[in-house]
Amino acid sequence: MPRHAQVTVRHGPARSRRGAPRNGVWRLRGLRAVLEADGHEVTLEEIPDWNTVELIVNGEIVFRCDINDLDFGGDGKLDPLCEEARKAVLNAY
Repeated sequence: MPRHAQVTVRHGPARSRRGAPRNGVWRLRGLRAVLEADGHEVTLEEIPDWNTVELIVNGEIVFRCDINDLDFGGDGKLDPLCEEARKAVLNAY
C-alpha cells in the first residue's frame, strides 16, 4: 500500500454500555491520530449503523470494529485496536 493512502473512517452513532445514545467521535481521536502519523489522509464519514467503525481503503473495507471498544480520547498509541487498524491499512491492496 502506498505510504500516503486515502482512508475513509465510516462511523455510526454510539450507544453507551448503559444504552444512552451519544456522539462517538471522541473515540475516533486516537485512531485518526495513529493513521495520520503514518502519513495517511483521513476522512470521517457518518453512517446510520449504531456503534460501527469501518476503515475503507481503495473502496474496500479493511477493518471493522465496535466504536465502544476503542479507547476514549488520547493519541491511540496504547490502544491495541488502533494498532490493528494501522496494520490493516498498511496491508491493504
